Amino acid sequence: MEDEQTLIDNIKSISIDQTSNSTSGMTIDERIEVIRSVGEECIGEDELRVLLSDKDEPVCFDSFQPSGRMHIALGVMKTINVNKLTSAGCRVKMMIADLPAFLNNKLGGDPKKIEVVGKYFIEIWKAIGMNSSGKVEFLWSSEEIYSRANEYWPLVLDIARNNKLPRLISCCQVEQDELSGAQIMCPCMQCADILFMKADICQQGMDQRQVNTLAREYCDIKPENKPIILSHHMLLGLQQGQEKMSISEPSSAIYMDDDQAEVNVKIKKAYCPPKVVDGNPCLEYLKYIVFPWFKEFSVERKAEFGGAKTYYSYEELVADYEGEALHPGDVKPALSKALNNILQPVRDHFASDSNAKELLKKVKTFSRTTSTKVEKNKQQKPAENKKAPAVNDTPQSSSGMTLEERFQMVRIVGEECIQEDELMNLLAHKDEPICYDGFEPSGRMHIAQGVMKTINVNRLTSAGCKVRMWIADWFAFLNNKMGGDLEKIEVVGNYFVEIWKASGMDLSKGKVELLWSSKEINSRAREYWPIVMDIARKNKLPRLTRCCQIMGRNEQDDLSGAQILYPCMQCADIFFLKADICQLGMDQRKVNVLAREYCDDIKRKNKPIILSHHMLPGLQQGQLKMSKSDASSAIFMEDEEDAVIAKIEKAYCPANIVEGNPCLEYLKFVIFPRLKEFTVVRSTEDGGAKTYQSYEELVADYEIEALHPDDVKPALSKALNDILQPVRDHFSKGAPKDLLERVKSYRVTR
Repeated sequence: MEDEQTLIDNIKSISIDQTSNSTSGMTIDERIEVIRSVGEECIGEDELRVLLSDKDEPVCFDSFQPSGRMHIALGVMKTINVNKLTSAGCRVKMMIADLPAFLNNKLGGDPKKIEVVGKYFIEIWKAIGMNSSGKVEFLWSSEEIYSRANEYWPLVLDIARNNKLPRLISCCQVEQDELSGAQIMCPCMQCADILFMKADICQQGMDQRQVNTLAREYCDIKPENKPIILSHHMLLGLQQGQEKMSISEPSSAIYMDDDQAEVNVKIKKAYCPPKVVDGNPCLEYLKYIVFPWFKEFSVERKAEFGGAKTYYSYEELVADYEGEALHPGDVKPALSKALNNILQPVRDHFASDSNAKELLKKVKTFSRTTSTKVEKNKQQKPAENKKAPAVNDTPQSSSGMTLEERFQMVRIVGEECIQEDELMNLLAHKDEPICYDGFEPSGRMHIAQGVMKTINVNRLTSAGCKVRMWIADWFAFLNNKMGGDLEKIEVVGNYFVEIWKASGMDLSKGKVELLWSSKEINSRAREYWPIVMDIARKNKLPRLTRCCQIMGRNEQDDLSGAQILYPCMQCADIFFLKADICQLGMDQRKVNVLAREYCDDIKRKNKPIILSHHMLPGLQQGQLKMSKSDASSAIFMEDEEDAVIAKIEKAYCPANIVEGNPCLEYLKFVIFPRLKEFTVVRSTEDGGAKTYQSYEELVADYEIEALHPDDVKPALSKALNDILQPVRDHFSKGAPKDLLERVKSYRVTR
């Protein structure tokens, strides 16, 4: 019985291509032939049979950027191809790519113009006869993306972090030195569109082949079904040497709304050398438009020139043309007539339908900005800090401090301030300015993120500021922190919050908001992502590359797309959170300056003030910055007492040298701001116990060797342990203890 069933199954599998499909009435072989005829190239041709065997209505994806008047390839050729696909049982999703059009600066990046052109495109396809049986969906990318923002944007970010810059650049149609951040963001979005729309087949032009291949490559590393790539021919421009027709060059193409006289003139002037088929745009129009549309082509000639003749195949026509039995003078008038017959229903529709007529009128008035060029960023050097103006000492109600006191309290947070005069003006006119700070949850917290951050935040809130702490979970994902595992990133973010509670950050008065980037961005996606895209399109690749330090990368590294998206997003955060002051480390300076430069681009008067705090060095010699991946380089917030003592004992601390001395840096930026004093315990013969009330006093002794490293180190260990004890106590039991154990089990990534 089992053998008999196996035999039946085998017979079914052999004859499956002869079985009629219910949606199209075709056999699978017939469906394959129709679908395959759409593409000049098919990647995954063997997968097509399997797809059609398993799926009655495969999804075909196509997208277009509304960018001006529609040429005949986008109108008639697109209609021919879509109707072929729907006749073979496919469902076609046509994406009106309004967001990519904005990103690519089409129509000057004006969303209203882009929307008008998108609607005009749809009207043309209706008029020309694109299948309207319900098998074609017109979808606006903005609506689809924003309705499922929490699904779409993480996909874009994941594609960016999994692809190196050279691979993404290969998808661009722009010279490399002209590339902006938009040209890197766009292929990440295009690739995401394919997977987001759950496309089985990508049906686009050969010019989109690279980005469609990118989607297949991404499926190799993710559990996604690979889309089959069906790349159609790119119709030549009408003039010699034009490999592609251009919306911005009217003489290169027939437009769908051209009148009869315009068609006649363009074809009359078109390149059409006798006997030559390759590179002949008039013959291309016959092959890809006229024969597929009419199934025949008629020429009218006098009897002495061969008389009228109807060709029923392109091959038959080519044979006559190469043998000079058919001349360009015969082809051109007949081609004009055929094209005008195809286009007449479109003209009629735009003449009789008031809505379509108004759309066309608007489209013709738009300046067709198809270039991705943006103004070259002026490299701004921050002006030197100006002396703050004289101020009124009237106390401010929110803090009880005078304006001068508030200014000094805020200013002390930053090693650098861009600009001091703007800071004074801000404090004078705004009682509760917004300060922005952000962090990537990426492993155990070191003392700079814990104690130093707490000191600075409490200074700002005491001066009347409101601090928005950005828990940058999506940024940690983009930067591949915790292996890009969002669940682990969330755990680490919660652990950070617990530490700040335990270390004394003032969270009780509502002056500090802890905001998760994913939640905030998803809740206002329509507001956030257009800012990111605008920053991307206004900044060239070299400018964004210089910001890569913010991700712990150097410019020389083999960068991924993530390193370009990241500064665009971080710059957008500043405006999204309505920050008056950016309070981050000196390592974030370049991207914060980018935000000020962007204000110049968009003519925004109120620039964010940049308050860049000092970067605490690592404990070992030559470590400019402490590292989470090197436990010996830093004190961690939940280090045990013995671990702190051992690390400080081994720390670099040269006698009578202050510069580059990490132990003295800990005193300056952690101990004195937190404890206000520092006590060393020594025997009487070594000078006896002494309490320093200021860092300057301590440095004076240290430089003349009245204070020795052996005096400093044990006292520093004791002071640090006193500061950290409340954190240890907090994490010694209950939920915080479990949280810490989970964080300690994670492998740290840089």
